[in-house]
This record gives sequence, structure tokens and C-alpha cells, in this order.
Amino acid sequence: MATTGLQPKSILAAESPPFNPQTYQQRSSGSSYGASRNSPRSRSSSPSNNQRVPASRFASNTTQHANCNTKAKYTFQHNGETLEIRNVWADNVEKEMAELRRVVEKYPYVAMDTEFPGVVAKPVSESFSPDYHYKSLQVNVDMLKIIQLGLAFADEEGNFAPGCPCWQFNFKFSLDDDMFAQDSIDLLQNSGISFENHAKRGIDPLLFGELLMVSGLVLDDRVKWVTFHSGYDFAYLLKLLTTQCLPKEEKGFFELLKIYFPTVYDIKYMTSILDGYFSGGLQKLADDLGCQRLGAEHQAGSDALLTMSAYFSLSKSKFKTSDGRMDDSKYSNELFGYGNNHTVRKGAATFNRDVSKLSNVSSSD
Repeated sequence: MATTGLQPKSILAAESPPFNPQTYQQRSSGSSYGASRNSPRSRSSSPSNNQRVPASRFASNTTQHANCNTKAKYTFQHNGETLEIRNVWADNVEKEMAELRRVVEKYPYVAMDTEFPGVVAKPVSESFSPDYHYKSLQVNVDMLKIIQLGLAFADEEGNFAPGCPCWQFNFKFSLDDDMFAQDSIDLLQNSGISFENHAKRGIDPLLFGELLMVSGLVLDDRVKWVTFHSGYDFAYLLKLLTTQCLPKEEKGFFELLKIYFPTVYDIKYMTSILDGYFSGGLQKLADDLGCQRLGAEHQAGSDALLTMSAYFSLSKSKFKTSDGRMDDSKYSNELFGYGNNHTVRKGAATFNRDVSKLSNVSSSD
């Protein structure tokens, strides 16, 4: 995984969203990557280097949250069955990854969602350049760390794996040492994310990357990855798998994506090729399709389950052939907002996505 200690080649725009500058200022000293300390215009409403706020401020009441991710599991009733979302930390990650290797053999549809610390930078680039949005993705993913990953499993008919169809992986993340956008942290804490526990017992990203590589989930075209507006989500997974910064060019990103994730479905892209423009996020789409949410919004496990339900509901209603099969030829391996498809905007990103993911690519956009 590319750590924040690596110095990316790009530089930041003069104005970027608010972020925690403590570690950034320490690690970027002498680098062209970012605004200088003497910048005439502050880009941050977060604590400055001279006004450090301890992580305990953010972690005070999170463990009392009804959906706090310190719980071993959440259980729900769904179609007459009891299902669970299982939380995974450093102490049980190897055991649970072994279970995933077993589950994916019979349930090869994998819905994925991530939570990460927002957006802290904009690339210095012409906003109308074709690769502007990828450059923005690259500069932020290279600098930041993943916080949470949700993986949900289903068969080709959309039936969830019995018992536990969803795992929620909680990664090592420190509010004292790692960069973040303050609004993203506030949203995640209000959704039940315990940053105190992420700092103390979060999963080592390097170990997780190794386990994911041999899990049977990647490098196999039989596994179908189901997502919603997932450029950033896949970027963080590629960072985990390769332990390197992202490719400088978007073409290189898609080449890696095809290797590790041969079959990808992006529901946001699917809606873009239907009659009538859909401008809402995952929750709005799920409501329109009559899909039930299990768990807390803005936690990766719940969002992954909802993504799976929305995909099968949408594909069965809009992409079914006369013989009853689902035709994925029109949307397979396309990402909304990236590549060469019709959804790529020529201009600066419109930051209207759920801030826990990135203002322009969330499950709420």
C-alpha cells in the first residue's frame, strides 16, 4: 500500500477542501506537493499545527452509538431469514478472510463499498483537461488512507449468502497522525465509526493486501464486482493490492483495474444508459427500486448490501433478455465519470457526493 510518507509528484491547487494539516505539514516539508505554510490564504478549518486537538475529542461518545462498529456483528431480518454484518479487526482478519475464500466459491457476486477520509486536495491542472477527474482521484488516494471496506456476497440470482453475507473491515487509522477532511470524519463518527478503535486495533493495510491477493476475490473473471460510482473505491483497493501509488495516467489505472478486477459493474453507470436521467445517489435509487437497507447508512457493510440489492433489482427490471438472462454487455467494466464513456465530464468535479467518500462519488450521490 502506498503510504502517506511517499511524496507524490503532483502539486495542489491553492484552494482545496478543509483537512487536518498536522501530518501533511510534517511530511511535505520541502516538497512542492501542497501549499506552503506561508500561504496567504488558509485552506483549512481543521486544527492547525499550533492548535492540535487530541483524538479523544472525536471519539468521546461513539461507542454508545447503536450501530457502533466495535460490535462484533449486527443482525437483521431479511425475507424471513436472519442475516448479519460482521465487523473485522486486526485480531480476526485472517480467520474471516479464510471464510471469504469459502463463500466466494458459491456466491461470486461481490458488492463493495469503502469509507475514506474525504477529499483534501485538488490537482493543479486545467479543469477542462480530459484527465482532470482522474488526477483529482490520484492525488487524494495517494495521500490518504482507507478507513473501512464492506464486502457483500450473493449468487447469480441475487440471493445473499446465508447467515453472514457481509463483512465490514476496519483499518488502522489515527486522527492524530493521518490526514482527513473534517466534515468526513464528523459524518463517519455520527454514523457509528469508532476512531479510537481504528487507531488501537485497526487492520494493517499491508497484511490485508496480502490476504486479499490470495482470497480468490481478485484476478478471477468469474467474480463479479458490484459497485456504485466506484472510481475512488477501486482506487483504494488497487492501492492495497499493489502497495504503490496509483498510475500517473488514467490508462494505467484501467489496465490495473482489468487485471485485478476483470469484471466490474457500476450501478451509477447503468442508470446513465437508461431512458430518463437519474441524478440521485444509492439510497434514492434503492428507495425507487423498493430495496431494504440493512444497517447504518455511511458504514461500508450496510452500503455494500444495499448496493447488491439495488444491482439485482435494476438489472432484472431493465437489463433482462427475452430468455431471462441478464445482459451485462452494455455496462460491464465501465466506471461512471472515468475512462472514455459518455459520463466523463470535461471540467472541475462537482462536489455533491457524500463527504465520507468524496464529494463527487458517493453512495449518497
